[in-house]
Amino acid sequence: MTVEIIYETHATTTDNEAGISTGRLPGRLSAQGRREARELGERRRGQDIAAVFSSDLYRSVETARIAFPDGRPPLHLDTRLRECDYGEFNGRPSELVAARRARHLEDPFPGGQSYLQVVAATDTFLQDLARDWDGRRILLIAHTANQWALDYLLSGASLLDLLKAPFTWQPGWTYMLPSGWGGQPGEPSRPQH
Repeated sequence: MTVEIIYETHATTTDNEAGISTGRLPGRLSAQGRREARELGERRRGQDIAAVFSSDLYRSVETARIAFPDGRPPLHLDTRLRECDYGEFNGRPSELVAARRARHLEDPFPGGQSYLQVVAATDTFLQDLARDWDGRRILLIAHTANQWALDYLLSGASLLDLLKAPFTWQPGWTYMLPSGWGGQPGEPSRPQH
């Protein structure tokens, strides 16, 4: 069996609209983001989702709670789904952060983390999903770095290519997590690109 993962990014924030990379800061949804969160809930109702897993950063939690205000499916917050920590670059202009991304594939942002550290956190999360949610459909609400980690781990995409390309939003991505997914804690379960 497998775990079907439906991945959605958090809805639009005031920082997104201002061209700011929030990183590990909480962030707040804009009026447009609150509309998008409601649309996410409408889009996903009736899809037999067993649980929603969200980053514990405020913008993702706010998205999940607006999308599913009745608490169904149940919401689980997980620190491993946080956005990449840009360290000194949290809250800085998005253009500045985007221009530096490829430099931080392995080397952490000053005072922050690398994208491979995000991949390692995502991988341990996936190991838990494979163990605890086999045969189920779950929804993840998180951040751009987490979506890149999923593309890298589950679709075989080059992480460096993902970091170099602009992010393109769409209404969700679907991934299949094979049964028995596992690796060494802190190390990605598949070879690095």
